[in-house]
Amino acid sequence: MRLTAVRATAALAMLACGLAACGSESGSRPGAAPDSTATSSAPAPTGGPEAPTPPSDADARVTAALAELDRRAQIAQLFVVGVPADELDAGAGLVADGVGGVFLAGRPTDSAAELARLTAGWQDQQDGPGLWIAADQEGGSVQTLKGEGFERFPPATEQGDLPPGQLAGLAGRLGSQLRDAGVNLNLAPVVDVVPAGTESTNGPIGHYDRQYGSTGAEVVPAAAAVVDALAAAQVTSTLKHFPGLGRVRGNTDDTADVVDPVTVVGDDQVTAFAETLSQVSAHPMVMMSSATYPLIDPAEQAAFSSVVIRDVLRDRLGFAGPVISDDLGNAAAVQRVPGGERAVRFLEAGGTLVLTVAPPTFPGMLEAVVARDASDPAFAAVVDAAVRTALTAKAQAGLLG
Repeated sequence: MRLTAVRATAALAMLACGLAACGSESGSRPGAAPDSTATSSAPAPTGGPEAPTPPSDADARVTAALAELDRRAQIAQLFVVGVPADELDAGAGLVADGVGGVFLAGRPTDSAAELARLTAGWQDQQDGPGLWIAADQEGGSVQTLKGEGFERFPPATEQGDLPPGQLAGLAGRLGSQLRDAGVNLNLAPVVDVVPAGTESTNGPIGHYDRQYGSTGAEVVPAAAAVVDALAAAQVTSTLKHFPGLGRVRGNTDDTADVVDPVTVVGDDQVTAFAETLSQVSAHPMVMMSSATYPLIDPAEQAAFSSVVIRDVLRDRLGFAGPVISDDLGNAAAVQRVPGGERAVRFLEAGGTLVLTVAPPTFPGMLEAVVARDASDPAFAAVVDAAVRTALTAKAQAGLLG
């Protein structure tokens, strides 16, 4: 959801003062729902009651889609599951299972035309909402699709040096190529800020030249230009990896216990996401980091932290769109948590879409969420909200008809 200028300014001001200083006046945890008995200092409204706001077209399509899905099918919409590059035909089985989306994992060598036929078949196979079909198409060393019909794009370090118009043109070409191949979700751009001089020791981002710059002021305009250019090509973006992987050393894909001991709520890492969201006119997703940030939440990895997801990203930054996990299937950072519990804990913390690049983990994750949903009314309410958020994003992307 696009933040207005006023709302963005307020979000940034709240970030600057930190969690402790900006806690709720009622004394509850930051971001908690306000006490309905509290006295408001706002002036009392004048005149008669306001007319109720009519439901939007997106709301109507979401309600209609929900009515066509049983509970298990609703929950399956919360999963984006990897399809290995050498087993792309396996995607049909995932589509039959009702997943919300598929992720083109690895490095498929298929041409754009071949992928277009494959992805169109998956979409035609769907009885309900259209599929998210996702790829990692950043450029440089992280470019999933390189077959015929896909341009080789430079790394983010070079993209960030381009004049705004040239960067928008490059991102527009990237988006058009994805769209023509049937890919409607790009797990990009990277909004992580890697401080100058630390690039070589930053395992997940700087080592691979995935950052647009060394400060938020350099990263934000580039990331925002990419988001809007992709949206113009009908491709949804993903800002990653909140609240920032620019200061860590280990890569959460292959390293356990990755910790950022420095970043706080008002840090450049975090405000870069707020400022990017304030500048775009599109509806991006936000991907969570799987590192731990002790100065924000010492108890949980960001992907499983209600403080990071609900208090900071949703309440302070005002982000209401889908929150997608980083890989919860194969990533070393989450292996100590049982597979099904990873999905439950991510959703319970406020996440929306569970990404697993390991297809064998999906059935257990789905069953764990279904079982918890059936036994815990409070968790079921969390799932309700996540499903509605997920389907609203599909309505905005034209995937609900």
